[in-house]
Amino acid sequence: MANRFLNHIPLIKLAGIGESLEKKFHTLGIQTIQDLLLHFPLRYEDRTSCCAIGSSSIGEYTTIEGCIIKTEVIFRRKQMLVCHIQDDSGIAILRFMHFNAGMKASLAIGKWVSAYGEIKNGKSYREIIHPQYKVRANREDNALIADPTQERYTPIYPTTYGLTQNVIRKLIQAALLLLKRNPPEEILPEPLANQFLSAFDSLNIIHNPPIDTDIAQLSNGDHPAIKRFIFEELLAYHLSMLTLKTDNQKQQAYAMQVNQHYIEPFLASLPFKPTNAQQRVVKDIYQDMAKSIPMMRLIQGDVGSGKTLVAALAALNAIENNQQVVLMAPTEILAEQHYNNFKQWFEPLGISVDWLSGRLTAKNKKDRYERIKDGDITMLIGTHAVFVDKVEFAKLGLVIIDEQHRFGVNQRLTLWQKGIKEQIYPHQLIMTATPIPRTLAMTVYADLDVSVIDELPPGRTPITTVVIPNSRREEIIEKVNQACLDNRQVYWVCTLVEESETLDAQAAEMLVEELREKLPHLSIALVHGKMKSDEKQSVMQNFKAGKTQLLVATTVIEVGVDVPNASLMIIENAERLGLAQLHQLRGRVGRGSAVSHCVLMYQAPLSKVAQARMKVMRESNDGFVIAQKDLEIRGSGEILGTRQMGMANFKVVDLIRDQHLISEIQKASLPLLQNSPQMAEQLIACWLPDRQKYINA
Repeated sequence: MANRFLNHIPLIKLAGIGESLEKKFHTLGIQTIQDLLLHFPLRYEDRTSCCAIGSSSIGEYTTIEGCIIKTEVIFRRKQMLVCHIQDDSGIAILRFMHFNAGMKASLAIGKWVSAYGEIKNGKSYREIIHPQYKVRANREDNALIADPTQERYTPIYPTTYGLTQNVIRKLIQAALLLLKRNPPEEILPEPLANQFLSAFDSLNIIHNPPIDTDIAQLSNGDHPAIKRFIFEELLAYHLSMLTLKTDNQKQQAYAMQVNQHYIEPFLASLPFKPTNAQQRVVKDIYQDMAKSIPMMRLIQGDVGSGKTLVAALAALNAIENNQQVVLMAPTEILAEQHYNNFKQWFEPLGISVDWLSGRLTAKNKKDRYERIKDGDITMLIGTHAVFVDKVEFAKLGLVIIDEQHRFGVNQRLTLWQKGIKEQIYPHQLIMTATPIPRTLAMTVYADLDVSVIDELPPGRTPITTVVIPNSRREEIIEKVNQACLDNRQVYWVCTLVEESETLDAQAAEMLVEELREKLPHLSIALVHGKMKSDEKQSVMQNFKAGKTQLLVATTVIEVGVDVPNASLMIIENAERLGLAQLHQLRGRVGRGSAVSHCVLMYQAPLSKVAQARMKVMRESNDGFVIAQKDLEIRGSGEILGTRQMGMANFKVVDLIRDQHLISEIQKASLPLLQNSPQMAEQLIACWLPDRQKYINA
């Protein structure tokens, strides 16, 4: 049953997949046939009809077609292929950043081309950047990009560099044929299963929606086909969390008593007093650490609420009890920031602090491994480098994970298990800057106890947020120029909600070209998801050091990175993001003494939901207020959600959209664990195969 969707068959066994293609799928987390079948579309496109160029709407995804009247290669730092097409209603431009000689030759003057993509407002004409296209000899040839005999919507899947939509679609169809020959068994108890379509029928509709399918229902989670998998995944997640928590209660930990040897002088050295909220959370932590059951506590705190200070006080308590502490951060720049803070705080107290990263030389790594194993390093800070087998602790008493959502449950459990000595487990403290309401926290963090820092330290200047249409772009560019001339630094976030990091990166590159043309006297840099980690690290370090005045980024700006001189944030296409993501991005500014501003640019017209979001962002800087408003604002028609907030690594569940299921899931979970433990295991194995090994450990 664990092989319900052919999870026992590696992807490479599917016809048409070689080692090179397999590696590309692995970057998407797709290892088996089951992973491929559960790789659901981001959205659907109707390519069965065509729109006149003059009637196409800015921001709309549609098919246009016309006769090629001009094709040329232009040079703007990088080569770009530009193709002009014309129909009876107007002219449009197709732009390609990546092309070859054969592609250029195929787009010959006089041929007819159909192109599908997002209509953008260019300088002279409507444009599509990197469209899906089909060239024909003349207008009478088959005009549609998709085969009209299929009469179905075209699914668009999350992808990665070098992996096309056509390849993904072809392989998913092959996997569906294989599954048809090996029908999946039912995984839900009978009363629950009777509420839904069969698993195979549901998969077939999701990957091959007929043209009469209500596509809005399918996209927003209301269609019966998608409802089955939403319920299954949410139930599996909740079952795994309950199992982990139950198992944790059976483990032993060092009971640690507070003796103030380090804590008192540390607090006396601070130029400020911890807030009441910080003191309350520290009390929760000390009470947990005094027990012989491993602490598993989550600290939720808004951007700038002082979570790091709370982590330091927890670390000192462990160190006072002769234990080692490890703090893991998701990026090297954030780890280095933590290292500098803890070194400044702890070394005057005689506590050895060091850090471990992938950038260290082999000799330096070996030296640190030995000192960690000998117990000479009391406080270790690192990135994913602390996961390696060579890292062995003498006496690890506390594991601190910063930005929990960047790691996920599996990784933090791996680190936690490193501290097990003679069946004694370390305590665990997890921090997140993603505030979510209590109802959702009970599901997302069901294996953890939750403390909230709901008070900001005094002296933080609220960020002023304004909402401005894209038509006032030139005015915004001048504001950026003025801020830089006033020796302030600026973020410009280029937001796309695309299936591919490649398209996001290309859009960001075009924005950089535009800004460099208009602001040639400024130092402008770019960071996006396609860059290697050391490249991103270098760009962020230069920005932090003040060498870069304007940083253009996709939404990969490092969470928690502290650049006090950055006081202006521009978020383009802000209407495409959820409130949580907007609030996280805005939190990159307002960290210094200067008054900070956030500009939310939008493409008119705004939907009612987008208008409500913009209003909340203008009126509030409180992450918890914003999270609650997100629940109130969002209707079932909204697609963006927790999968982009990073609350949990769900395939299909959107916790904000699907919150109405939480009480039903909670009611179903305990009886299932008690009466059908094997079925509960099968659900977890299907949706969370990596999680199962920790439950069985």
